[in-house]
Amino acid sequence: MKDLISDRKLMNTTMWILLIGVAFFGNVPIFVVIYLTFALFMILRTTQSQFPKKTKVTMIVAYVFLAVLQDVFVANVVDVSHINMVTGFLSRVFASAIILLPLAVERSVVVNKKTDFYLPSIKEVATISFEQLNTNREAITQSLQGIGKIKHTLSSENLKETFEDLHRHSSTRYINNGSLTKDYFDLAQQSLTDPYIYIVISNTGSSASEIISLFTQKQYNHASLSFDEDLKTIISYNGGEKVYPPGLNSEMVEAFHKKDDASVLVYKLPATKEQKQLILDKVQQINETGSAYNLLGLVMKHSYRPNIMFCSQFVYKMLKQANLEFFDKPAGDVRPTDFIELDYYKKLKFCYEIKF
Repeated sequence: MKDLISDRKLMNTTMWILLIGVAFFGNVPIFVVIYLTFALFMILRTTQSQFPKKTKVTMIVAYVFLAVLQDVFVANVVDVSHINMVTGFLSRVFASAIILLPLAVERSVVVNKKTDFYLPSIKEVATISFEQLNTNREAITQSLQGIGKIKHTLSSENLKETFEDLHRHSSTRYINNGSLTKDYFDLAQQSLTDPYIYIVISNTGSSASEIISLFTQKQYNHASLSFDEDLKTIISYNGGEKVYPPGLNSEMVEAFHKKDDASVLVYKLPATKEQKQLILDKVQQINETGSAYNLLGLVMKHSYRPNIMFCSQFVYKMLKQANLEFFDKPAGDVRPTDFIELDYYKKLKFCYEIKF
């Protein structure tokens, strides 16, 4: 016990000296090395914890993701032209503070899981066997291999495109009104005799979709709804393709082709004419009242107003409107792939796949 307390004091002292030192003298290469080294340390630390395997993998991916975000931040803030020495120093102080972000992730997991977790002593770390390292090598390797994808996803082009679009969104007020025309509702009305409602899951390759995939760890990150099999009435909550405000909009399948391996999966769910009418009535009500894309809801899982939603949240709510939902989950927690992965009773029938 004394050794453990002594080790903790030594590590705390070392950490404070490190933070103060880099705050005064750090530059981009130093910060990058520290971020990556600390991420690797946290990965090794996690592999030796008592968390379930799924939790370990999630934490490891989070550490890799944070390391890349930290590198992107420091490359754009530290060692650039500042107004004066004070702003330059403050940028290094902030860059030093975010070194500890992985510890915040770990702390969050410990609190949520109510798991006892302590920093292993130096002696315990030194006794990690080769067999243990070999057992955890696959998880570590997979996480490190993901760095290449993360760097591509968080490229300056993708980040610029995403951030330039943020000003068009609102998570507190309705900004989209009447984007669905009378012609759309006439066409949808004609499709009510089709005995199915169609759920469309897509992998579009948009910059926003690629960034979302870092959090969901899923290939498909967009969900849509259609009243007909040919997708002439396909709708969802989206960014409006810079033509309409973000919110409830009709979609064109051709617009999903934003990367070479983009693809669309189309499923059908049995539905009566009355059930489809209930959904169409609700869609018309949203169209008239107003809507907005719930960008913050992707993280906070909360909608400030009823018609502020993201894509999968919208699809799930529409199915629930007609008692067609086939799994039970809070709408704010539903992700596009849930419609496939949580279809335990095989309610959906696969129709076709579109590859571009």
